[in-house]
Amino acid sequence: AGMVQALEAGAPRPDSLRFIAVGGARVGAGLLARAWALGLPVYEGYGLSECSPVLIANPIADTRVAGTVGLPIPGTELRVVDPENPTNDAEPGAAGELLVRGPQVFAGYYNKPEETAKVFIDGWFRTGDIVTVDEAGFVRVVDRIKELIITGGFNVGPTEVENVLREFPGIADVAVVGLPNEHSGEEVVAAIVVEPGADVDLDAVREFGRRVLTPYKVPRRVFIVEELPKSLIGKVLRREVRDALLARD
Repeated sequence: AGMVQALEAGAPRPDSLRFIAVGGARVGAGLLARAWALGLPVYEGYGLSECSPVLIANPIADTRVAGTVGLPIPGTELRVVDPENPTNDAEPGAAGELLVRGPQVFAGYYNKPEETAKVFIDGWFRTGDIVTVDEAGFVRVVDRIKELIITGGFNVGPTEVENVLREFPGIADVAVVGLPNEHSGEEVVAAIVVEPGADVDLDAVREFGRRVLTPYKVPRRVFIVEELPKSLIGKVLRREVRDALLARD
């Protein structure tokens, strides 16, 4: 995002910068469009530390599919299964947990046999991510199983909501989490970082989301925060966001 903003502001583009390859978190459609409008292709991929770390990548070619993380790299096998019963494959095209197998997948956690046993089933590594795979084999990441919000019996992927809210003028960054609710189990809540000098109306943010999202996915509440906690590689730490919101609720 910072690179795109700099180029939009007129920063010189190095001659060696031909494309951007990204991973770690899904890139919003708006940011992708802005990068491509600058003539800077963005190619998404997917991997985990346990997988050395790349499993799936978009081809550096016109055959890429925007919004997906691409195709399994050579030697990598994928399965999409029922997360509640990972021995059963999901229906073709349906969302399910991604299982992988290949030479880059680790053998296990050092000196942690019980933890290792939890993430392997019949030789397949359980990624903990919910995905869909289209007819051409391109993989689309929905969200982390542990970060799904269950509200009124419905599953809400926070990434989908975040990508919508990022398109609202004046919002620099956003994290969506679930907070306890005595009626629905959890309620969808958003923490937003406002761009310097911007005046963001929180009711307008919710109305913006309502135009795009299914009603149960619209944040019930929106909080303004100074910054979002992130990992060393720039991933938003949703658990810490949730804890901070609970403390101020």
